[in-house]
Amino acid sequence: MAGDTTLTIIGNLTDDPSSHFFDSGSFVTNFTVASTPRKLNRATGEWEDGDALFLRCNAWGQLGENIVNSLRKGHRVLVQGRLQQRSYTTKDDEKRTVLELNVDEIGPSLRYATAEVTKTTQAKVNPNPVTSTAATPAEDPWSADAGRDLVGATAGGFSDEPPF
Repeated sequence: MAGDTTLTIIGNLTDDPSSHFFDSGSFVTNFTVASTPRKLNRATGEWEDGDALFLRCNAWGQLGENIVNSLRKGHRVLVQGRLQQRSYTTKDDEKRTVLELNVDEIGPSLRYATAEVTKTTQAKVNPNPVTSTAATPAEDPWSADAGRDLVGATAGGFSDEPPF
């Protein structure tokens, strides 16, 4: 959104993501990312860690649910979101201010790992199914049947046959 401070952070999850429902029915997932800069000490030729940045992150709804089902402590992630400052008062009447990242996008870092992507499905009510322009499973590039070409190769598979 205009005026929001957007931030991208790359780091490791410090713990398994945790989630909970609010009385309103909203679902949120919380996790912390630790980003530690590394620099080469030219005098010793060794890599040295700098001071770590620990950033609390919040992901709402389906995104949060996908995070809980996909990521674990220690996973290296790339997180993009909107930085927000929030103030509150503790039980001891101390005023506190925290910075948090409201997550818009997140993914595993593939620098040192591999990942298999699985598209989630949501049941949506179509108010007018006769005139729907929604993609059929064959047209959906993420569906299990997508990618079957004229010679029978499956999505992600390879064929020596030309595609024409």
